[in-house]
Amino acid sequence: MKTFYVTTPIYYANSLPHLGSLYTTLVADALKRYKRQRGYETLFLTGMDEHGINVQRAAERAGLQPKEFVDRVAAIFQQTFAAFGLDGAHGGYDIFMRTTAPFHYAGVQQFWRRVARARTPKGNAAIYKGHYEGWFCAACAAYKTEDEYSKPAVSGESPRCLVHETPLDRVSEESYFFRLSDYGEALLDLYERRPDFVWPEERRNEVVSFVRAGLQDLSVSRLKSSVAWAIPVPDDSAHTVYVWFDALTNYITAIGFGDEERERVIGFEKFWPAVHLVGKDILRFHAVYWPAFLMAAGLEQPRAIVAHGMWLDRDGRKMSKTLGNTIDLDVLHRHFSNDTVRYFCLREMVFGQDGRFSYEAVIERANSDLASGLGNLVSRTLTMIARYCAGTIPPPEIGEENYLQAKRAGVNPDPSDHASALELARDQFTTLFDEYGFSRALEVAWSLIARTDKLLSEAKPWELVKDERQRETLNAVLYRAAETLRWLAVMLHPVLPDATRAIWRQLGLTGDPADLDPATLKWGEIRAGTRIGEVEPLFPRLDRKKVMAEIESETKGQGTNTVQESAKAPSTAATPHNATHANVAAPAELISIEDFARVDLRVGEILTAERVPKSDKLLRFTIDLGEPEPRQILAGIAGYYEPEKLVGRKVIVVANLKPRKLRGFESQGMVLAASVGPEDRPVLATFVEDVPNGAKLK
Repeated sequence: MKTFYVTTPIYYANSLPHLGSLYTTLVADALKRYKRQRGYETLFLTGMDEHGINVQRAAERAGLQPKEFVDRVAAIFQQTFAAFGLDGAHGGYDIFMRTTAPFHYAGVQQFWRRVARARTPKGNAAIYKGHYEGWFCAACAAYKTEDEYSKPAVSGESPRCLVHETPLDRVSEESYFFRLSDYGEALLDLYERRPDFVWPEERRNEVVSFVRAGLQDLSVSRLKSSVAWAIPVPDDSAHTVYVWFDALTNYITAIGFGDEERERVIGFEKFWPAVHLVGKDILRFHAVYWPAFLMAAGLEQPRAIVAHGMWLDRDGRKMSKTLGNTIDLDVLHRHFSNDTVRYFCLREMVFGQDGRFSYEAVIERANSDLASGLGNLVSRTLTMIARYCAGTIPPPEIGEENYLQAKRAGVNPDPSDHASALELARDQFTTLFDEYGFSRALEVAWSLIARTDKLLSEAKPWELVKDERQRETLNAVLYRAAETLRWLAVMLHPVLPDATRAIWRQLGLTGDPADLDPATLKWGEIRAGTRIGEVEPLFPRLDRKKVMAEIESETKGQGTNTVQESAKAPSTAATPHNATHANVAAPAELISIEDFARVDLRVGEILTAERVPKSDKLLRFTIDLGEPEPRQILAGIAGYYEPEKLVGRKVIVVANLKPRKLRGFESQGMVLAASVGPEDRPVLATFVEDVPNGAKLK
């Protein structure tokens, strides 16, 4: 089977989740969903880079030990990604990597030893010991050359990083160096042989120019006395591994390099090489340093390094807390659906270029493209089918004897022109998605919406239904609209996973659009006579004034919440494990008793429990809910419970949760657990008294 491995950068633990980290992660999520549809076995990695002097200092300022500090920051990232539907429970990332994991320590040290034994293309030792003296930016976790910092205006002050505008540290100490200067020609040859290795072309040209200008050897260690919060250098306890050497290696240690158990369960040999999604600000580390490290280690290069642009505010300014123009992810999550956020990000930013983001712009896109566009087409099509066709998909054929009536209504009796338009759009969409052209792909999909809207407006089904002689024309028009919705549901699933499943359900279709390859779509596969589901609005229109007034009220005078402040406050939330929630400190939204009554909570007894193959976090249960047949339910608790010890345990199950596929198994409900402590440890909810299977909780 074909494999596809996509990674985001692992996000540095001195910063809370922000729009940039959310964007990269949702792009990776969309790519994973798309490749899975196309028949690939997929793997999606994100996570946390948790070592280095910056984290060490941040923990000290928060009054915490470094491990306690990064545990809390990691919990915030995981909860934020869960809120936006990007975690494993929602079909998102497969691995949340943390560089404090023991297997990563072992893998980094094995990787170091391989590089240290290597000879460069010029025959020199790839790693050697020397002395470093220069300026270091803790925020960037990088050493700075003269063109990368501003000279101090006052004598005696430290220069400042041009990126973060923070004072640099003067470092003068013994260090191990990677002989990067010997790899210039090899890197240029790589870029020449593989022109798509760095994408887009503009970024590739920047990388080539940087390498042609000459490379300097790279310090890859710090003295332990300077940076203790790091992985020890093998065979030299006085040194620790430089944070970027450590962090980049995560892409291979996460999937089994240096660890036999992870290799068996996940598979470095199976999934490597990866597509690395990165922001353009960290391109050099991924497109120059990382390939050189891999050359020295004798490992295969990544499939591609794909760099996206930065989000700017509506005036084209870089977002910063100083300017007060940042996007608050909690506010974003409260006011906009996950699909709305996904659509805006992928449609608004031409991937590879900078994009502009504002709450007002999200509202405009939500109302024009989603509410008035896709949502309106679904509503009007299915409402007319419900009214005019007794709630079933009508037959598509127009008999020869009715050709003339159809033409008089402005409808081509031959559906081939509409089918051809769908096929052309499908082929353009998949080609553009393969080339990271998400914005253009969505333009193509919306051209189908416009075409079908035009068909309905010109044919006027509400007029056709008044003339029985036009019944076949009416049926054909509504069939073409419904079939277009089926195609759109499959094509748009990677971008709008919730909405496309709702479209699928409202069309009365079985299965899941996530399991269908858009390239295999064929005209006419929605069967006449299919009973449609209940018609519900997909994207209600947003009241711009009301929403903006609420957002301005929520963000007015808002402090610059720092990672230190957030890490100081421990999480006390007790939620279903892997449930969606926006922020550990956010109060729960109040619901009515009617809302609660819709959730069917039942007592179940675990009959069998086993680990899911190739998953390090899923357990598969059969659970007796007092029904004729036990249910199969999956839960992401394998890292905390031994399956054999759970047999016979009474648990609480959400019995009316829509089934979903996880690792090829259908999960027919959800087991409830509390999330405890900074590591979000699940604790299964159970009973102290004997309760019969199937008993309802209320």
